[in-house]
Amino acid sequence: MRRREFLRQAASASALVLVSPSFLPAALPLDRRIRVGVIGCGSVSGMYLPHLAKSPHVEVVSLCDRRPDRAASRGDEFRIAARYDSLETMLAGEPFDLLVNLTDMQEHGRLNQMALTADRHVWSEKPLANTYREGKALLELAAQRGKRIWGAPAVVNSPQFAEMARLLGDGRLGRVAAAHAHYGHTGPHWSAFFYEELGGSLPDLGVYNLATLTGLLGPAKSVVAMTSVITPQRTVDDKGAIEVKAEDNAMVLMEHASGVLSHVQCGFNYFDPYGHEGDGQDRPTISVWGSQGSMHLIGYDWAPFAVELATAEQPTPVRLATDTADYVWEQGASVIAQSLVSGSEPLIAAQHALHVLEVIEAARDSQRTGKRVMLESTFAWPVVRAE
Repeated sequence: MRRREFLRQAASASALVLVSPSFLPAALPLDRRIRVGVIGCGSVSGMYLPHLAKSPHVEVVSLCDRRPDRAASRGDEFRIAARYDSLETMLAGEPFDLLVNLTDMQEHGRLNQMALTADRHVWSEKPLANTYREGKALLELAAQRGKRIWGAPAVVNSPQFAEMARLLGDGRLGRVAAAHAHYGHTGPHWSAFFYEELGGSLPDLGVYNLATLTGLLGPAKSVVAMTSVITPQRTVDDKGAIEVKAEDNAMVLMEHASGVLSHVQCGFNYFDPYGHEGDGQDRPTISVWGSQGSMHLIGYDWAPFAVELATAEQPTPVRLATDTADYVWEQGASVIAQSLVSGSEPLIAAQHALHVLEVIEAARDSQRTGKRVMLESTFAWPVVRAE
């Protein structure tokens, strides 16, 4: 099943919850809820909007899409009256506090800057921006305006990430040496932007694994990478036959502190017997090795099932953290809204998203130059701290 069908079917299932208010948590009074405007009413909105609609901390007040029919369709589905065809008209229309940006990745930096300049907070789907310089400027602009910006993915929120972080913090693996992560499928067919300049498998797929490994092992110090195009021509729904400009195949090697090395591979040419939704996935996609143990994330990091641990003391692998609690990949904007209401700091950090963006840019620079690329960004680590 391709991602578009997966998103459509999952959104339909989630939307069923909306017909029965008894399933919804008690909402806060309107003056204590975050007013949200969503831009981008395509496939991903079919996952975000049901989750936002169920949040007691959120009131979705406006929708925007360059295709008015899509904004109208989502507006009818979720009973949202204010609908716009440009961010300019949206910002001048129904007041809102938080922009949720679900547009094509090439538009993220420009639209996020417009929203911050108009004194809105921003939750952006990945990537935060299209270059490290642009992303850094967004964080500086947010600070100047007294606003906040955050970027997907939300992988650090899962109980499985927390368990892996705890095991590392407790020293259960001994001296950590290396880690590997992979994620891929045969590529989206519904839009050309995945394959155009500033698209590619790194900001669409690899971003998850890069966020997880840097979140577990700490900021990367340097990057060596190779990228390529395996399928030079694709046929997509919105533009027909196109030439692929962005990488659809990538191998990224990161150096962390104390000599720890990690590797991410991702691409749009991977046959996956479990499908994009990972149904029935019972194999690790992330592994970390140390001198006294190894651990493996079962399932994708955006849809994990468990953590598997083996140690010198207990070499037979055991399954841990088999409960995913309320974690879903589309929860980021809802978590941010709750954070804004409560004044608490979320695990998701803009500086982490910016660091991952620099890793992606460094990987492309490494391919272009054939050299190791040193990084300058960092973020607060460990992400999950011992209590």
